[in-house]
This record gives sequence, structure tokens and C-alpha cells, in this order.
Amino acid sequence: MTKPAKHLLVGVAGGVIGLLLLLLLIVMLVAYSGGYNIAASQDHSPFVRWVSDTTMTNSVTSHAVDIEAPEAFSDAMVASGASAYKSMCEHCHGGPGVKQAEWARGMLPQPPHLPDKVPRWQPNEIFWLVKHGVRMSAMPSFGKTHGDQSLWEITAFVMRLPGMTASTYTGFGGAESHSHQ
Repeated sequence: MTKPAKHLLVGVAGGVIGLLLLLLLIVMLVAYSGGYNIAASQDHSPFVRWVSDTTMTNSVTSHAVDIEAPEAFSDAMVASGASAYKSMCEHCHGGPGVKQAEWARGMLPQPPHLPDKVPRWQPNEIFWLVKHGVRMSAMPSFGKTHGDQSLWEITAFVMRLPGMTASTYTGFGGAESHSHQ
């Protein structure tokens, strides 16, 4: 390597290190100053929302890749999953013809209306989300309180939500038969 090229490389490396240190300093100033408003009553900036959504989507896709979904979901699995969904998920996500609980409207980020969002996910990804939850979103992890069979049943029901009518949803009955496994 020639001497001028070596000096250029050292200069670029020094600039990159300086930039990284500046970014670290900015992050530390924001964290310690309390300058970033974390209140759930104020929406995130578009940039923070994009970073959060992109990170969540890519993380779920990456972590769920090795999970094998059942070849098919039986009607019995869907019915059992409906009971669990109605007791554990409906208050935040609502359902066909059922609004989310009033208190869930104050959550940030807002829990998605699943019939609209499910088509972007694969069954193994829905299973992963139900099992592991989503940090800093109020979506809990059900993997420590529910067995995989129960989680696959919830997944089966959630996968059927798109296009489900309110009367079909209501026909699945209530949450009274749900039990933790």
C-alpha cells in the first residue's frame, strides 16, 4: 500500500470512529436528559415508528424461519384457538365486529386489528409472535404459560380472521372454555 493510500485509510477510519463516538454521545445525551418523550399519549415520530416496525418485522421473520407449522389447521384447532383468542387477545386486538377494549385505545403502539394485518405473516411467524410476544409493545409472551399445542390453536384461529364475518366470529362462542396448559 502506498503512503498516501495508507494515510487516506487512516483518515477514513478516524472519521468513522469519530462519527460513531458522536452518535454514541447523542444517544447518551437523549437517554440521560429525558429529552425523548416516552409518553403513550403522544405518537412516535415517523422515523422512530419506521425503525420500530422494520426491526420487529425483520426480527420475527428471522427468528421464526426454523419453526415448522402444521400442514393444515383442523376445525377443532380453530375452535379451540377461538376460545383462547377471545379470552387473551380480543381486548387488545378486537375481532370481526368486535372493537378492542376502550383502555387498549390508549396503548402505543396501537395493537393492530389482526384481520387487516395477518395476511402479511406466515403461520410460523404468528406462532412465534404469540409464543414470544413483542418487547416494548405490551404484547406479552404466552410461551411460558401455554404449551405449543395451545399456541398453534391460537395461530390457527388468527390465520382464519381475515375475511371472517362478525356472525362467524360470534359463533365461536366465548372464552369460558379456555384453560392454561
